[in-house]
Amino acid sequence: MKVFCLGGAGKIAREAIADLVEHSAFSTITIGDFNQEEAEKTAEWLNDPRIDVQFVDVRAHDQTVKQLKGYDVVMDGTTITLNGLSTQCIADAGCHGVNLNGFGEENKAHETFKEHGKAFIAGFGMTPGVTQMMAMAAAQKLDTVESVRVSHGSFRPIAFSKSITETTTYEYDPNLEDRVVYENGSFTVVPPFARPRKIHLPEPYGTTTQYIIPHAETKTLAQALADKQVQLIEVRGTWPEENMNLIKSLYNFGFIRNDAIEVNGQSIGIMDCISEHLGHSIEGQTTSLYGYALHVEVIGEVNHQRIQHILTHTHPRSDGTVPGWEFLRAYTRNVGIPMAVAAELLAQHHVNANGVVIPEDAFEPQLIFSELEKRDIYIHEEITKPAE
Repeated sequence: MKVFCLGGAGKIAREAIADLVEHSAFSTITIGDFNQEEAEKTAEWLNDPRIDVQFVDVRAHDQTVKQLKGYDVVMDGTTITLNGLSTQCIADAGCHGVNLNGFGEENKAHETFKEHGKAFIAGFGMTPGVTQMMAMAAAQKLDTVESVRVSHGSFRPIAFSKSITETTTYEYDPNLEDRVVYENGSFTVVPPFARPRKIHLPEPYGTTTQYIIPHAETKTLAQALADKQVQLIEVRGTWPEENMNLIKSLYNFGFIRNDAIEVNGQSIGIMDCISEHLGHSIEGQTTSLYGYALHVEVIGEVNHQRIQHILTHTHPRSDGTVPGWEFLRAYTRNVGIPMAVAAELLAQHHVNANGVVIPEDAFEPQLIFSELEKRDIYIHEEITKPAE
């Protein structure tokens, strides 16, 4: 089996590749990236004879399709703005695929994947991805579902890579129409920082204030749980407190609109300037606490009794006590490992659907949970009666 890793030199994608090296049965693992120098460094770091490196530019569609043909699976670690292009390349090459983001650009290639008899899993990292598995694990035990509240804390520097800076500004874009909640059968657009809610995450992260964010789970869970009569779906998130304070200030003063300004006779977006600064500053590159924390609350009924399921997840601490999970790697491994798991399961024909497939229709939750446990990532569940 062969896997091609688009954007494989990125800090998250390289962790997915490291997981493939350790756990998968792929005989060829190709790191494809626009930055060939970083791809070569990643290959040297991984030091495995199955790995080779290729320069790839997904904006060169025909050439990329040619490079991808013959691979069983493409693992796509490219940025949000490239996902439409990269997904179409994967579809036209006739490969299975999976990416991290699942923001919707992938859906345009649905029919092409179906024509080739291939599946593409749109968005399978921690969130989206594992969060849907957690919600479905609870929902499968309920006769009907009243509400699903997906929350997460993403504890990483605000600008450790350009793709992360892009994600940060995208999620709080004041004009974004995909920041929605699902209520009583319809989607409602909400502004940035809508519906604050206190969420208690597993230690060492603690209680955080979280806000509605534009993630795929809102729409995919509405689709997957339609037969459970779900009434409310909300997806929230937060970053380290200093990051959230900065984003709030940038939003309040209009910077996130990215209005054009003139610098030395050249026009540039004000947010682009700030992003460039953060990408080269110690404040943008570091934070005090690293890692990831998921919290999924599902309320529903069993035999006419209201039940609340709260699922959380834990992983090795980032304080250096567990080798391989130090500092930023506690975050990047959390995001990259689920994508690697999905790529391996795709290659093993665990997905029984074609086209662009939502995570809920791709995998059984317990299969994913058991694979994560092998990597010291654990899902916990508490079942109680909800407060009235």
